[in-house]
Amino acid sequence: MLQDRRTVTIIALVLCLVYVAVRVWHLTDSCLWFDEIFSVHAAEHSWGSLFKFVAQDLIHPPLFYAALKIWIGAGGESLLWLRMLPVVFSALALVPFVYLCKELKFSSSTMLIALAFLAVNGSLIKYTQTLRMYSMLMFLSLLSIWLFARYFNRGKSFVPLLIVNLLLIYTHYFGWLVVGSEIIAILVFQLIKWRRMVTMAVILSLSFVPWIWAIWQAARSGSDVGQNISWMARPGIREMIAFLFDLTEPFYFQASNAEAASLYRVSIPVVLILFTAVVIYLVTWKNDEDKHRVYFLAVFVIFPVIAAFLASWISPYSVWGTRHLIIIYAPVAILLAYTLTRIPITWIRTAAITLLVLLSGYAFFLQAMRPAPRYVWCEWENVANEIRDTKTTKIYAFENLVAYHLWFALRDSQQHTVEVVKGIDVRTDDETYFLPRGFAEVKNARIEEITDEKIWLAFRTSVDGEEGALIENFEKAGYSPCPAKTVRYDSTSVFWMRMKRGNCSE
Repeated sequence: MLQDRRTVTIIALVLCLVYVAVRVWHLTDSCLWFDEIFSVHAAEHSWGSLFKFVAQDLIHPPLFYAALKIWIGAGGESLLWLRMLPVVFSALALVPFVYLCKELKFSSSTMLIALAFLAVNGSLIKYTQTLRMYSMLMFLSLLSIWLFARYFNRGKSFVPLLIVNLLLIYTHYFGWLVVGSEIIAILVFQLIKWRRMVTMAVILSLSFVPWIWAIWQAARSGSDVGQNISWMARPGIREMIAFLFDLTEPFYFQASNAEAASLYRVSIPVVLILFTAVVIYLVTWKNDEDKHRVYFLAVFVIFPVIAAFLASWISPYSVWGTRHLIIIYAPVAILLAYTLTRIPITWIRTAAITLLVLLSGYAFFLQAMRPAPRYVWCEWENVANEIRDTKTTKIYAFENLVAYHLWFALRDSQQHTVEVVKGIDVRTDDETYFLPRGFAEVKNARIEEITDEKIWLAFRTSVDGEEGALIENFEKAGYSPCPAKTVRYDSTSVFWMRMKRGNCSE
């Protein structure tokens, strides 16, 4: 295994460059998605209203949105600048990752292999390129685990650990699972330190009370978390297998539901190789004099997974999600790398690592050959830009999702307004995409209430010919459709047209 410090440093730097490069690669290929728009929308609020606005959403604490507000203040709202924020957090995560490996005295080979796993992981690349809090969650969770390891091993860094954990729980509710893992590790392995852990738990709980109060107030005013997460599936065999692929698959990620969940010709061999390494380790684990390190990291993997699994089955709604469990990716990578380095037969160990490198290279080739993405939601920005240059200022959509995208693209316009037509059955309408609570700039309307002389109508369909039935509702209300424009996206078509009372040609 690698011993030369200079060689280790060079390889580590190369892997770090790869890690950052693949996250910047194609960073701006797609426009902001619905959830990313919410992030920017929240950050554009004043400091006084930001926290109340986010509280009404219920499902995420406010720290990421506050960080994004500062980020926007520093560099504006270009797509590249916005998307660089999660990239920065993802890159910062490398620092506590390296220090964690050193604190637990893992070999350089283990650290480098684990770093390679993180660098090429497709799910991590995906969530780094998404303007949400997940890479910030990963950074703070790694920082917390490293500081906890220092406290666990040497009794140092308790106050910094407390501060980081406070930031962690205000970034994502799953941050509490990292805190819970630390408490369990102390109770199981170092009970003598239980008082400090109880002190930390009490301080964090009291510090979180203001946020609990804020979301309780929001819930009292009508916010319902089921509207946010009722779509999430409870974890069964299928979800667990998919999560296993997410943990290990190089480069590939499912960008939309229309794409395959995995490149199985890559992911299955990768899983089989790693599974074999784990089995070999478990067979010979009694010979491992340093297995306490494995126990330590295993707590940070097993507890969050079990807690999320049980909560998803016991509570009214599932909370299971790859993006939420991003807190376990680094510990898993280290453990898998360690099992590879512990394969006792040299040629098998070399063959396993070589095959993983080749499969990762093949996955990168497939990703490089992947066509540039075309996402239907990006068309709404183009539609909005065309509408912006016209004198017809009222835009109507049939879905909250479409209306929100159109509003966001036109939010700097003083004259254009967007409304959602209710009372018409639309196949593509998905109630899980709802307008932010406390947001009144996009109103609901019924066709009989629309009196404008000229309007824009923008919508999408998933069935050929469905547009005729939707337009007919406006024709019955006295409108004539002007020539429609349409763009086709796989099974979905986007339509937008001007409509006028009376004859369109008049």
